[in-house]
Amino acid sequence: MSETIPDSWKRVLGPVLQTPEARRLGGWIKAEEDAGKQVYPPRGTRLRALELTPLDRVKVVILGQDPYHGPGQAHGLCFSVPDGVKVPPSLVNIYKELASDLGAAPPGHGNLEHWARQGVLLLNNSLTVEAHKAGSHAGKGWDAITDACVAAVAQRDVPSAFVLWGSHAQGKAARIPAIAQSQRHLVLKGPHPSPLSAYRGFFGSKPFSQINTFLEQNGREPVDWSAPA
Repeated sequence: MSETIPDSWKRVLGPVLQTPEARRLGGWIKAEEDAGKQVYPPRGTRLRALELTPLDRVKVVILGQDPYHGPGQAHGLCFSVPDGVKVPPSLVNIYKELASDLGAAPPGHGNLEHWARQGVLLLNNSLTVEAHKAGSHAGKGWDAITDACVAAVAQRDVPSAFVLWGSHAQGKAARIPAIAQSQRHLVLKGPHPSPLSAYRGFFGSKPFSQINTFLEQNGREPVDWSAPA
């Protein structure tokens, strides 16, 4: 693993990264890149979600599946893209639901770092992907690493919210007893915000107001979901 583990996550990830599976993952990704394959996001940004959201500050976990696989899109946060990159369709729908739920005007960008800095862990299941090949790094070893991150949040005493949009995120959470059996946390399940499924119940689900109500009821600061313009 060539990425630097943020300090707050080292205790959680240290044992996982010493396993043969994690070592094989790092070697496999290096071999793919050495063979000339383009891997997203770029090196140095693959653990950006953990860097921006220390474990002891996590309030909300939003689970994604893969990084975006188009040029310049992925920067280490699920559903997010860097400034200057066209807002992807799923995020367009997230912004639509946010406007409906809280009246927040959609910004002119898709950069969600302002959420991450407030304690919203924007974590994909696989943290890398080959260019133009969705799901290409699934099953290569990322699951154990990202499962450990999610489980570490769920095992804390402090109440947190877990947002499970789509069957993939829901299946991941089902593997983690501290979420699946929890009465301490808020677990929101719903359709994925993709244009293919958003109309099956994502729109109108009001996740953002539910999260903030839950946080406030448990003595935690709500998230300012409004994005800087």
